[in-house]
Amino acid sequence: MILDPSPGTIQIDSNKNQEEPTIDTQNIVRAAAEAAIEMKATDLTILDVRGRTSFCDWFLLCNGSNSRQLSAIADHILKTFKSIEGCKPLGVEGGSNNKWVLIDLGDVIVHVFDQQMRGYYDLDGLWIDAPRVSPADLGIEDVPPEVFGYALP
Repeated sequence: MILDPSPGTIQIDSNKNQEEPTIDTQNIVRAAAEAAIEMKATDLTILDVRGRTSFCDWFLLCNGSNSRQLSAIADHILKTFKSIEGCKPLGVEGGSNNKWVLIDLGDVIVHVFDQQMRGYYDLDGLWIDAPRVSPADLGIEDVPPEVFGYALP
């Protein structure tokens, strides 16, 4: 069975010879990115770490401008995935008073930072060899320039 692969949906491919359905992780990272963009996250970076690590296929990094926005971004991503059958978040670290929230979606790890913590941990630099994937490459259209962190004032 394949669910509608249009943007905003998760494609699940269930083969009768397999016991569990397989989930297209590219659709998961796209849905997480769309949820972050809807909440006006900035400095969005999508890293394809397939074959570079054993614990996930994708990192999604983004920033919130203050603790309230950081929480809103994380909450919206969680709400998005809690409503999708078979895509429940595995864990969440951090919260409303923290400057970094990590959301474990299985093969997709989402990091929502404030600017200072993102610079301190420098995951962008740690995974410098991982290919960067643009939202457009995932089929996300009309992304405001602020999302990329280089919007003009």
